[in-house]
Amino acid sequence: MTILVTGSTGTIGSQVLAHLSARNVEVRALTRSPETAKLPTGVKAVRGDLSDPDSVRSALQGISTLFLLAPNAADELTQAMLALTAAREAGIKGIVYLSVFKGETYPDVPHFASKSTVERMIEALDLPATILRPSYFIQNDLRQKDILLNAGLYGAPIGSKGISMVDIRDIGEAAAIELVRRDQAETPLGRGTYALVGPDSLTGEDIASLWSKALGRTIRYGGDDLVAMEQRMKTMLPAWHALDLRLMFGRYQTDGAVASAQDIAHLTKLLGRAPRSYAAFAKDAAAQWLKN
Repeated sequence: MTILVTGSTGTIGSQVLAHLSARNVEVRALTRSPETAKLPTGVKAVRGDLSDPDSVRSALQGISTLFLLAPNAADELTQAMLALTAAREAGIKGIVYLSVFKGETYPDVPHFASKSTVERMIEALDLPATILRPSYFIQNDLRQKDILLNAGLYGAPIGSKGISMVDIRDIGEAAAIELVRRDQAETPLGRGTYALVGPDSLTGEDIASLWSKALGRTIRYGGDDLVAMEQRMKTMLPAWHALDLRLMFGRYQTDGAVASAQDIAHLTKLLGRAPRSYAAFAKDAAAQWLKN
């Protein structure tokens, strides 16, 4: 029995590999550059790219369980659907798919709509899959370091409705638990879904307050200007990606992304503990920044 992890060298894939490495399973990592990929000891690198179906078919040989993470790319939907097709044809016993929290309610956000469509494919074809729906990643806010320390501002325009942000370590652990459960099952298991969320619903002002406490100085929320955010993003990302993110933050501002008590309880049961909080993340990050 062997697990294949896609997106293996990225933010989430590396967390999945780290948590799998602590379990007694055989793991392969799909990567475009096996010769330079930095992977945990015992993980075998396999050359492949989700945009190249033949390489995916080759990588799936000898695989029993698949972790599918499609990149936030212009053709994300096509890549994910073709990978699932290849997995189905290969007779993969179990799939863990990384979707997104509230994907079905944000139809105008491209990468949310793509993931929601993939979920519908999984359901329509009755694939043996666990769907993981992570909220906004807490660790995305490590990018706020300079503006927090130098301008006293929290700059992510998340608004005032609230978001139940998730720690990426919880994503990796939840994925590893489900991958191993499916891989070790004698027969394919039925479908399941988990919201991957944090324990709190936080607004922009709430997070600024948490950073004020963590850093020991006054931090203000930078406001809800989405146009300015898109322009900043365009200096670092393709224009389509910057607009995609602007649309996402726009929906956060108008609708929020708040987890229910049932969502949190379901994840708590899976992890065997409460999900990590933003306050704990901010405290740890601030301690590290102020030490250096």
